Amino acid sequence: MIYPVVLCGGSGTRLWPLSRKSYPKQFSPLMGEESLYQATLRRFHGNGFAQPMVLTGNDFRFIAAEQLSNAGFSEANILIEPEGRNTAPAILCAALMLKDEPDALMLVAPSDHVIDSTFGFLACVEAGAPAAKAGSLVTFGIKPTRPETGYGYLELNSAPVFGQQATAVPLSRFVEKPGVEAANKMLASGNFLWNAGIFLFSVEAILAAFETCAPDLLEPCQNAVSGGKTDLMFFRLQEEAYRHARDVSIDYAVMEKAANLMAVPFDGGWSDLGSWDAVWMKSDPDEKGLAIAGPVTALDCTNSLLRSEDESLRLVGVGLDNIAAVAMRDAVLIAPLSETQRVKDVVAALKIAKVPQAEEFPLCHRPWGYYQTLMLSDRFQVKEIVVKPGAALSLQSHHHRSEHWVVVSGAADVVVGEEEQFLSENESVYIPVGTKHRLANPGKVHLHLIEVQTGAYLGEDDIVRYEDVYNRS
Repeated sequence: MIYPVVLCGGSGTRLWPLSRKSYPKQFSPLMGEESLYQATLRRFHGNGFAQPMVLTGNDFRFIAAEQLSNAGFSEANILIEPEGRNTAPAILCAALMLKDEPDALMLVAPSDHVIDSTFGFLACVEAGAPAAKAGSLVTFGIKPTRPETGYGYLELNSAPVFGQQATAVPLSRFVEKPGVEAANKMLASGNFLWNAGIFLFSVEAILAAFETCAPDLLEPCQNAVSGGKTDLMFFRLQEEAYRHARDVSIDYAVMEKAANLMAVPFDGGWSDLGSWDAVWMKSDPDEKGLAIAGPVTALDCTNSLLRSEDESLRLVGVGLDNIAAVAMRDAVLIAPLSETQRVKDVVAALKIAKVPQAEEFPLCHRPWGYYQTLMLSDRFQVKEIVVKPGAALSLQSHHHRSEHWVVVSGAADVVVGEEEQFLSENESVYIPVGTKHRLANPGKVHLHLIEVQTGAYLGEDDIVRYEDVYNRS
C-alpha cells in the first residue's frame, strides 16, 4: 500500500497577487476548475493508494478540509503543523504517524505542482516501488527542457532512460539552483534532471535515514506526535515540541547525506508553477505566444500572460510583448515575464511598507463560508458575507463596533442578546456594541447577506467568542 503524503503549507509569495500568505496558490484553480491541491489528491488516488495524509498549517485547516471533502476524500488524515518548520520535520512526523506499518511506502509530494501525464507519472511510481521496498530513498527527476536557474538538479551516473523503459537508477548527488553558465553545462551533459521534490520510500527506510542523517529531529518530532491531540477532524501536533524541531528541508537534512539514493526519470510534463513565467508556459499560449484567463481583451499582444481574477474586472492589453499582467480586485501586477522571479521581492517590499495586500487575500475564507470587504473607511465597513448551508458563526460580541445585517438571499437564524429570530430575503437586524450575537444558516442553500459595521475600531481582532462549533479560540 502506498500512502500519499501531501505537503500543503507555503508562504504564497511567488505568484502574488493571486497567491498570498492567507491563501497560497495550491488552493486556487490556476490550471483548471479544480485547485492544484485537489488535482494532486486525485493524481494519487485509486488502486494501491491509501487515503492521503495532508500536512498543513492552522490557518489553512478548514480550507484544506473543505477542498478534500469536495474532491471526495472524506477519510483523509489532516495533520496540523503549529508553525512552518520546512519539509524535514513535516515528513518525519508523517512517518512517525505510520510507524506501525514499517513496510508501507510513503509517496511525499507538494500540493502545488502540475503534472501533465498522470498515467506516465504513476508508471514512474510503479517503476520506483521495488527500489523503495528494498530500502532505497527514491526521488523523481524531470527531464530538463531549458537551462533553468530556478530549480535544483539531480546528477545521475549516466544518461537517463525515459518512457516505458524508465527504472530507478543510482543518484550521484543533489545540486543547488545553478547560475546560467552551470545550468547550460548541465543541460548539455545529459546526466542531470530537475529535482521535483517528490519522494518514495518505506516508513522504515526514512526513519532509519533520519536516525543516521538528522538525529536531532527525532526527539522533538516524536514528542510532537505523541503529545498531539485530535481536534474535530484534525490531528494537532504538539506545539511546544514541534517548535524545537530544526527548520530544515528534507534535501538538506537527509537526501544530500544519505547513501541509498535512487532516482526515476520522468518526461511527462511537470512544473512547480514557481513564477508567472512558469504559469504562462503551462497555459498553452497561442501561436503568438499569448495566454489569457478571465475577462480579458487583448489587441496585438504577443508572448504575454494576461489574467483577470475577478469577473467584474475587465483587463485590456494593447501592443504588449513579454508582459505578465495579473489583475485582482485589490491589486494588480505588471512585469516583464522574464522578471517574474522577482515577485517575492515585491511582496517583501509591500510587507515592509505594511501594505495589507502583501499577505491578506481579498476573499477571507472561514469554516462557515467566506466574507469580503466591499468598502472600508475610518468609521464604517461594508462586507458581503456568505454562510454555507447548516453552518454557523460563533456566539460573539464586539467592544468597538455595532453591526447591521441585511439578508440578500437565503434564510438566517439570528440570535441577538436573549432574542432569536428568523430572517429571509430583504429583512434586517441591528446588533448594538457589546451585545452577544450569532448568525446561522438553517437552510439548504447558501445564505448571502450584507453587513454594515460602524464604530471607532473595525479590526478582525475585535471579537470575543463565547461558543464556537469549530473550536476556535
